[in-house]
Amino acid sequence: MTLLSSHPEADRLVVLAACYMHDIVNLPKNHAERHLASQYAAALASERLRDAGFPADKLAALSHAIEAHSFSACIPPETIEAKIVQDADRLDALGAVGLARLFYTAGHMGSALAHPTDPLALKRATDDQVYALDHIEKKLASLPASMQTAAGRKSGEARLAWLRAFRDAFVAEWECRQS
Repeated sequence: MTLLSSHPEADRLVVLAACYMHDIVNLPKNHAERHLASQYAAALASERLRDAGFPADKLAALSHAIEAHSFSACIPPETIEAKIVQDADRLDALGAVGLARLFYTAGHMGSALAHPTDPLALKRATDDQVYALDHIEKKLASLPASMQTAAGRKSGEARLAWLRAFRDAFVAEWECRQS
């Protein structure tokens, strides 16, 4: 809620509804149409909320906020509501639940936890399709710089520091197991 409270000009109903509905269509990471999931979600959320009596004059803003939240869709957020929803989604990816989801998804896709001898990718290119731990630097480390709000950037940097501390602890244990 820090993001929302930092922007009293934002339409709270649009932000909250978009946050609740943004993943109503969730395609697997390796699905051919993954980049379209947020557009499918926006259409379905708009339809369901319209049918439930959501204010018609707010549906376009809601739809845009849902469409623009997605990293893979590459749709620039044009409203403060869309910026807040995008930041909130990226902060989720940088948090504890996002970290759990990272390993769950990697396991589901058959990825290894980490490279057996170079878990930090010091002498190889990162490959988060093969090694789950690589996802932290390959994608997640870029998220704080892409935040749309000052509050999002500040929280994103703190969460990235936490993720890197986790990664370092993981690597210390991983290297002990490998020797």
